[in-house]
Amino acid sequence: MTCPNTAPAGFKPFSHLQHPREVIRQFTPNWFAATMGTGVLALALAQLPGANAGLHAIAEALWLFNIVLFVLFTVMYAARWALFFDEARRIFGHSTVSMFFGTIPMGLATIINGFLVFGLPRWGEGVIHVAEVLWWLDVAMSVACGVLIPYLMFTRQEHSIDQMTAVWLLPVVAAEVAAASGGLLAPHLADAHSQLVILVTSYVLWAFSLPVAFSILTILLLRMALHKLPHENMAASSWLALGPIGTGALGMLLLGADAPAIFAANGLPGIGEIAAGLGLVAGITLWGFGLWWMLIAVLITARYLRVGIPFNLGWWGFTFPLGVYSLATLKLASILNLTFFSAFGCVLVVLLAVMWLIVAKRTVQGAWRGELFVSPCIAGLKK
Repeated sequence: MTCPNTAPAGFKPFSHLQHPREVIRQFTPNWFAATMGTGVLALALAQLPGANAGLHAIAEALWLFNIVLFVLFTVMYAARWALFFDEARRIFGHSTVSMFFGTIPMGLATIINGFLVFGLPRWGEGVIHVAEVLWWLDVAMSVACGVLIPYLMFTRQEHSIDQMTAVWLLPVVAAEVAAASGGLLAPHLADAHSQLVILVTSYVLWAFSLPVAFSILTILLLRMALHKLPHENMAASSWLALGPIGTGALGMLLLGADAPAIFAANGLPGIGEIAAGLGLVAGITLWGFGLWWMLIAVLITARYLRVGIPFNLGWWGFTFPLGVYSLATLKLASILNLTFFSAFGCVLVVLLAVMWLIVAKRTVQGAWRGELFVSPCIAGLKK
């Protein structure tokens, strides 16, 4: 009796694809959302009050795993442009997939922050230069996404209010995430002038992003009031609004904490104290707005669950926004020394970890079968 040559469908990789090369042909920037969610969980676990050595080791392992993911995704997406250029460039005309270009610099930002949280104690001062170089690269990509994708929206793509979702936020929020990273990086630089350059640049990036994001949120509120909730496939997008709010709060708290010492070292002590006060007040205020949107997102998600939510890579939208809001909450706890923020922050991180486990498991399963390798911008094309 001979054994069959074919494996059961459940054990055969890419069983839903016509050919393994479709993994490259159908690869999109959406995958970088997984690096955002994984990276922010690593950072949040490391910031938990009283985190022991075991928890810190888990967080560091997640960060290292995230670097591997980011490199892998970068190679795969670069291969798509090299092997399937004509199809890859169609993304610029797609009204949804093009928005996910913003996930690339935001995923990189979590790695940069990890160099300061995990790499510095492990490898020493040398990683600061690595983080600084990567940060400027992240800034360049964030600014490009924040300008070029909206320009394509205005000139090439087809959009309508009834089809709008919170994914419009992804390209413009990248600069805000870079600003928060700058707040972590600036105090580690040895040169006072370099610190000031990073600090001022980060404030500019924060202003470059947040007002535009809030403009989009205003339109989004109108869209949902007039046209109700988007399709179940976009269920996770209801959480994306929490991203710019949480990141905005975190950025102001971090930059405000840096400001007194950096401005004083550059001959502007009074400005630093003002910036610190404004940073704390803005952080608390934005945190309150984020609480409103998070409660709305919970109610919207509960409604979706009643009819069922099909799994797709958009589920990673449940993780990063919750993660940055958790980090802002824990930062407020450390500044204000209020038990409420510490307790609530811990609850949020636990919820983030649970959601990450659920989404990561479904992603691995979908990637193994090949179901998640779908590029809407070439749908219907034969190969």
